[in-house]
Amino acid sequence: MALAENPVQNEVDSRLAETIAILKKGLSLVRGEVALACSFSVEDIVVIDILQQVAPDVRIFALDTGRLNEETYEAAEQVSQRYGIAIDWYFPERQAVEDLERREGLFSFRESLEKRHACCHIRKIEPLQRALKGLAGWLTGLRREQSVTRNDLLAIEVDAAHGGILKLNPLLEWSEAELWQYAEQRRLPVNRLHRQGYPSIGCAPCTRAIEPGEHPRAGRWWWEDPAHKECGLHRRN
Repeated sequence: MALAENPVQNEVDSRLAETIAILKKGLSLVRGEVALACSFSVEDIVVIDILQQVAPDVRIFALDTGRLNEETYEAAEQVSQRYGIAIDWYFPERQAVEDLERREGLFSFRESLEKRHACCHIRKIEPLQRALKGLAGWLTGLRREQSVTRNDLLAIEVDAAHGGILKLNPLLEWSEAELWQYAEQRRLPVNRLHRQGYPSIGCAPCTRAIEPGEHPRAGRWWWEDPAHKECGLHRRN
């Protein structure tokens, strides 16, 4: 079958055109510096690849929580080498992590939603706040079908939770099939964990592979209600 006759490929071509339009419009609205928040999921790597075609000067930053998988670091290094880009890494405050682990132990986040949010705040939220400081906008790889908590996202929105800066979600309407068609066609350096049953990847102790038929986010904080499966990085306005 010719490539043009592939229905998924046809959808990818359409999605790509939409994404490029979203990026161009969103970036034209931003009055200042903009950066991509990258966790080195396949979504974020697809965004990076498209940015290289549209706006290669957009800065890329990542949050090193101190508990990432080795495969995530490998993906980061591969992305950096392929595109010749530097990744700006942000780490949690040392004293806050030491105090948390001395007081609560190494796995307190599994004891209650409150304690999990406390860990996420130290390891993710506070570093993100520093990463976004001074920015006029930021980009994500969020997709609507990933979670019930993302149903009301917009492709371009004002992020009141982070000071009113612009937030761009250019892959919002992409399906998983479209995403992987693009990644495989472009031979992107995707995180090896995706091939091992991890559609969603976060901190190592908070992420597991999913079983056939499970929701893609089932492997994140699997001991919690699906409605709670956000770390706070993408708080709704």
